[in-house]
Amino acid sequence: MSRFLPGLLMAFLWVALLGLAGPTLFWLVILAGSAIALHEYQRMCFPSLPAFKQVLLIVVSLNPVFLSFFWGLAGVTAGLFVGLFALILLLFFWYTALEDAFSFLSRVAWGIFYIGLCAAHLVLLRLLPEGVGWLAVLTAITVGSDTGAYYAGRKFGRRKLCPAISPGKTVAGAVGGLLVGTLSGILVGVLLPGHARFFLYLLVGLILVPVGIAGDLTESVIKRATGTKDSGTLLAGHGGLLDRVDSLLLTAPVIYYILLGLGT
Repeated sequence: MSRFLPGLLMAFLWVALLGLAGPTLFWLVILAGSAIALHEYQRMCFPSLPAFKQVLLIVVSLNPVFLSFFWGLAGVTAGLFVGLFALILLLFFWYTALEDAFSFLSRVAWGIFYIGLCAAHLVLLRLLPEGVGWLAVLTAITVGSDTGAYYAGRKFGRRKLCPAISPGKTVAGAVGGLLVGTLSGILVGVLLPGHARFFLYLLVGLILVPVGIAGDLTESVIKRATGTKDSGTLLAGHGGLLDRVDSLLLTAPVIYYILLGLGT
């Protein structure tokens, strides 16, 4: 129950955001969520960093998300450059106080890419003509993949998928996630008004599920490197926000560029 109720609440709020919120409110929510995820990430990487420095790094890392709403893809690119350049300037000022300046630079820069850049693509998706529908398909694939992987792993999981990084993940879980995630994306897609592109949903599902697994494993690498079990405690029974959105962070850019390439 400690996991079910928060999970149900998150699902309800996300569906309400997709169905009822306009582009501006959606952008503001993604901006706020990205700030929380960045705070969790920095707390894992730099647990003793003073609060005012954490705030500065969050602001620097949010540039791609912030500018995405105003200038679209060009804003994401500009925000990425502005964020990295601002990080370099901060590094110059803080250099003598840092134990390992290059490690600091690398970890913050990865946060800009992994959270700031990737989360900005959720905003870009929302700004597409059929953005709400594609976000719904993306959500269905992600939730379906997590659900299928969990139950298939419990029932049939024997062979580990990547034991050095995440001992709990199994090959059977990955296969179950691929099947359920892809079918969930197809089901939601064909039920949407004006959406009847079965083979496109099939293609997207088959691509996004493995990418989502890679996103989950990426956060596991971060947690192992920093000796952290969960990214935070914001969501009772589910860890931190970053623990719940790690799959979306990599899948959002992939589906966006697939749609961009197809002219959809």
